[in-house]
Amino acid sequence: MTIKKAIFPVGGLGTRFLPATKAMPKEMLPVVDKPLIQYAVEEAAAAGIEQFIFVTGRNKTAIEDHFDHSTELEAVLIEKDKADALEVVRRMLREPGSVSYVRQQEPAGLGHAVWCARHLIGTEPVAVLLADDLILGAPAMAEMTAAYTGGNMVALMDVPASDTGAYGIITPGSKQGNLTEIIGIVEKPAPDKAPSDKAVVGRYILEPKIFEELGKGRRGAGGEIQLTDALAARIGHTPFHGLNFSGERFDCGSKIGFLKANIAFGLAHDELQGELSQWLPTRL
Repeated sequence: MTIKKAIFPVGGLGTRFLPATKAMPKEMLPVVDKPLIQYAVEEAAAAGIEQFIFVTGRNKTAIEDHFDHSTELEAVLIEKDKADALEVVRRMLREPGSVSYVRQQEPAGLGHAVWCARHLIGTEPVAVLLADDLILGAPAMAEMTAAYTGGNMVALMDVPASDTGAYGIITPGSKQGNLTEIIGIVEKPAPDKAPSDKAVVGRYILEPKIFEELGKGRRGAGGEIQLTDALAARIGHTPFHGLNFSGERFDCGSKIGFLKANIAFGLAHDELQGELSQWLPTRL
C-alpha cells in the first residue's frame, strides 16, 4: 500500500537545549552539516512520500525558511561560482505545493499535534516522523512502507527494562520476521508494570480512523492527548504491527543522544571519518 503523505510534529519548545533553542527551533539543531528536520524529510522522501506536512508552533519560521528558496544566498553562490554549495541548497527543496504548514495552537501532546493535520490527510494512511529520533543506516520509514499492508504500524526497538518509563511500550503477539503483532500498548510504564522491553520509536504509519479517536480529546500521561492511547483504542478494530528497523536510533531530544549522533554521523561522513577517528582516542 502506497503512503504519499507524512506529518512532522515540530511544535515543541525544546527546553532541554536552552539556551540554544531560545531563538532557534530544536529541529534546526545540526547533526554534522544538516538540521534534524532535514534528515527526517529526506527519510520520508526515500520512502516515496510526496506531501510533507509540518505541524508547527510559535517561533518556528526558521523551518519554513529552510525548505524555501533563499534568493539572496543563491545569487551570492552563483556570483562566487560555488556550484557545489548551490547544488546542496537547491537539492533539499521540495516540489512546489508539496509542503504545508499547520499551527498547533497549544502544546497538548503528540496526539494533538497529529490531529491538527487531519484536514490535510483525508481518507488515506499517513506517515508520522519525529525529528528527535534520528536513525543512522537504512531509512526506517522505507522499511515500514515496504512492509505495510494496512492498519497501524510503529517502529520498534528493544530498551533496557529500567528505561521503559521514557517510551510507549507494547504487548507483543505473534511475530513474523521483523514484524510483531501488537496486542497492547501503554505510554511510559514503570519498569515493574511494563508489558515488555519493546519500545516505540518516533516512526508511525496511521490509518485515517485514528483521527476520530484523537478527536475525542482524551487526556493521558502528562495531561496530554497521547497518540499511544489512540493506537491502543484501535486495537481489535484494525491490524496493528511493529517493525524492528535495521538502522541505529539516536535520541536527539537529549543532550547525550545528540552528542552521540554527531559523533556517529561524523564517523560515517566521507570527509570527516578519517580525521575524527584519529582524534577521538586522544580525548579518552
